[in-house]
This record gives sequence, structure tokens and C-alpha cells, in this order.
Amino acid sequence: MYRGGAEQKIRKYLIDNNYVDCVIRLPGNLFFGTSIATSIMVMKKNKADNKTLFIDATGECIKVTNNNKLTQENIERIVDVFIKRIEVEHFTHPASYEEVSGNDYNLSVSTYVEARDTREKIDIVKLNAEIKEIVAREQVLRDEIDKIIAEIEV
Repeated sequence: MYRGGAEQKIRKYLIDNNYVDCVIRLPGNLFFGTSIATSIMVMKKNKADNKTLFIDATGECIKVTNNNKLTQENIERIVDVFIKRIEVEHFTHPASYEEVSGNDYNLSVSTYVEARDTREKIDIVKLNAEIKEIVAREQVLRDEIDKIIAEIEV
């Protein structure tokens, strides 16, 4: 999907001739013996436009033991956006010919569909207030310890 050399020449030919209709990235552990995420490349002749739809379906699954499984709802959502060819944030992106060729004919879904930011959001104002409370409490404890030590030394 992204390597250079002969593979890039093949992707260039397919994109230049407007054959690639869609690239769908599926979740890992979906197929027996294959733990990596797999992709489906949908080819189509005589397309009406020169856009390539990229779908990141890595989150469209349920966990069954150590494997993932696509439910009927997951499949319907993927097929629905495939048919409608719409942009859905963190899920799909219809890329123009210029965009794909500008990315050296890279057909990796992650190049075109931005992953959802799952990092924890931190309220810096609240965090600073908590730190200030901890420092104040520490000072009170240090003062109490100093009093106890002063009594012991007498």
C-alpha cells in the first residue's frame, strides 16, 4: 500500500487509470492466523469521478476471545459509507487524484483518515490547583514534623 519500487509503479498505474475505487482497512485479528490489520482494495472501471474512498474500519468489530469479528451492524456501516461515498471524521475520506498522487501514490488508509485522539484530556487549571493543595498540605506536614523533632531534641 505504501512501499516504493515496483509496488509504487503498480499503484501509480492503477491510480492514473482511475481503477481504485476504495481502500478499506479492517481490524487486526480478523482472519485466522493473521494478527495484522488487513485491507481490501475495491477496483472499478469507468468510475464517474477520480476520487478514491478510504475507509478506516479498524474500530468496526467486536472482540471474541483473542479474535475480532465483524457484526452485521459493522458490515452495514462500512457498506453504507462505501455506497454514499461521504466523508466521516475519523472513519472515511474521499481523496482526489491530486491528493493521492501528491502522496506518492500511497494507498495506506492512515495517510488519509486521521485516527481518533484517544489520549486523556487534562484540565491544566484543575491539575495546577491540585498540585497547589498538595504542596500546601506537604508544608503543613513538614511544620508538624519540625515541631515533633524540636520536642524530641529538648
